[in-house]
Amino acid sequence: MTFKSESGQVTTISKLNICFCGAGSMAEALVRGLITKNLTKPQQISMLNRKNMVRLRELHGRYGIQTIEQGLDHDELLKNADVVLLAVKPTDSVDTIESMKHLFNPRQLIISVIAGLSIETMSRLIGMSMPIVRTMPNTSATIGLGVTAISYSNAVSDEQRLVAEKLFGAVGITEVINEELQNAATGVFGSGPAYAYYLMEAMIAGAGKLGFDSDASLRLVVQTILGAAEMVRITSEHPAELRSNTISPNGTTQVAIDLLEQFSLKETITKAIVKAAERSGEMGKELEMKIN
Repeated sequence: MTFKSESGQVTTISKLNICFCGAGSMAEALVRGLITKNLTKPQQISMLNRKNMVRLRELHGRYGIQTIEQGLDHDELLKNADVVLLAVKPTDSVDTIESMKHLFNPRQLIISVIAGLSIETMSRLIGMSMPIVRTMPNTSATIGLGVTAISYSNAVSDEQRLVAEKLFGAVGITEVINEELQNAATGVFGSGPAYAYYLMEAMIAGAGKLGFDSDASLRLVVQTILGAAEMVRITSEHPAELRSNTISPNGTTQVAIDLLEQFSLKETITKAIVKAAERSGEMGKELEMKIN
């Protein structure tokens, strides 16, 4: 993996300085992916978090990454970064970017995992032309099975695209999309694990109501969901087709599906996904209003 610097020199990704702004679970997942996949060394990764020094100490001890806890200077870490990855909460994003934008320079690649924050809004906040990558990973990235939707500003070079895709490829699969689909990606894939957990909660409750103890209910439901997902992946058949294959006329599965259809479960889930996507758009507008 290579990255072309401002001078035109080509450098391997392992030589790049990557600075994470934010030290939450997603930032940690990406750090772990980069290190375990041997894409770079801990010495090339730094992490900033203004409010929680204990967290920085913990992550340094776990991965060997660089923080101000080792006596390094906050501003210098940002200035010397080839890649700046913004992983703060949406509510903190405007203040965070405004506080550090004077330390950015055009040779750096900016990558955001902030929900709702558009490339245009980031450009306005930064106040100069920079290559910007907008992404939406989901929480399954923490175990290396994430889905990340990626969009690029026009200033992002081919080499920088490869860097971004390699970085998020270390924690799952990636899909490059037009930015106008980012809110939709948030509603479907970003929030998607929660929908699966919600279904599992209902199945576990049903198993308990029918006499299974909590440990058995959890274990067997997890395996059931895992097996169903693997069935789709391995066979490449559409879920609707696989569902149809499991149903016998007037059988147990048929009466269960009929009840779900009676309560319009599929339509409700679809509406929920659209609602989540709309909320992502609303969050983006709220951030724009904050700037104005």
